[in-house]
Amino acid sequence: MIFQSKIKEIKSRRLQRQRQAQKVAAFNQQYRRLQEQEKSTQQRFKLIDRDLKPMLNDNTTKTSFDRHYIYHTAWAARALKKTTPELHVDISSTLYFCSIVSAFVPVDFYDYRPAELKLSNLTSKKADLTNLHFADSSVSSISCMHTVEHVGLGRYGDPLDYDGDIKAINELSRVLAKGGNLLFVVPVGREAKIIFNAHRIYTKDLVTELFASLELQEFALIPEKASDGGLVDNPSSELLNHQNYACGCFRFTKK
Repeated sequence: MIFQSKIKEIKSRRLQRQRQAQKVAAFNQQYRRLQEQEKSTQQRFKLIDRDLKPMLNDNTTKTSFDRHYIYHTAWAARALKKTTPELHVDISSTLYFCSIVSAFVPVDFYDYRPAELKLSNLTSKKADLTNLHFADSSVSSISCMHTVEHVGLGRYGDPLDYDGDIKAINELSRVLAKGGNLLFVVPVGREAKIIFNAHRIYTKDLVTELFASLELQEFALIPEKASDGGLVDNPSSELLNHQNYACGCFRFTKK
């Protein structure tokens, strides 16, 4: 069995090398063709060998994308369009989200490792998610997306803390204002686990239990497989039970 597995691995590597060689050959052919075209036209650019930068893996029939990060930010932006807050606070979500959303909603962005962002309607400051500086029930619109699953695992230089995610969740619950909205996103699957030191994976029920003091208003799933949909609102238990590393999008409010 081990021998067969090794043979399969060797064949796979050989096939990868062959495909890579084909891509290099195609690149060289295209470069020579472009050089020939250059001779018969106005030479507006410098085309020289030392500036070559082969990009060999982008010639695909479809544009690939990270399902988690494309869909969860689209979900959150749509949520903000509905709630139209005067100010939105984001804690350590992707910078693409806060920078784009700041075009139509003022955003205060906070991170353990603050980013040097300079845009109108956007501030970027340092904060510790396990010990936020906001007063109790003081933030009416807040997001923390694809972040809490990392807290306490040391990946980003933060202290090791098995319960770091719980501390972060308690802080988010504490600072959310009554009637306010929390947009929360983490990986979800059929069972809870730690993939050290990358991230945690939660179940939907575990997330709602950890936010017991809040009310779940909206839940959408980004399934692992594109064939199961993009953003699936109120997914069935059957679909949830088929996920290993999907993405859960939760909107909570506080009474």
